[in-house]
Amino acid sequence: MKIAVTSQNRKTITEHAGKCRKFWVYDIHNRQIAGKALLELPLEQSFHESAHAAGPQAAHPLDGTCLLIAASAGRGLQTRLAQKGIQVAVTTETDPDRAVTAWLNGTLPLVTGPAHDCDSHHGIGHDHGPDHQPG
Repeated sequence: MKIAVTSQNRKTITEHAGKCRKFWVYDIHNRQIAGKALLELPLEQSFHESAHAAGPQAAHPLDGTCLLIAASAGRGLQTRLAQKGIQVAVTTETDPDRAVTAWLNGTLPLVTGPAHDCDSHHGIGHDHGPDHQPG
């Protein structure tokens, strides 16, 4: 299993998952962290840009990830990722390693909000308003 964590500064969990281009990707085996690697994407592969250029279901380097942990993620992005089988957890935790460990232990502090139809998890995050394109 793989878990990705937004970390634009390579140190903390950062906001704006749709525009983030740096992710820590954790390999998980037997509910333990088995490895960690930094994935750096070019601008056109950020979730925000790739959805507009190639369409929401186009292949993405984070396809196959089970979970994305972020400090914020808009509803449009959460819905698109859910369609790819990627759950989104929006958290107040700032340390990537602690966040993954807490998720595995069921203790990750989540930002909660009203659920919507595609939501089977916690963590709504923020939204840019009705005129903003998802992502």
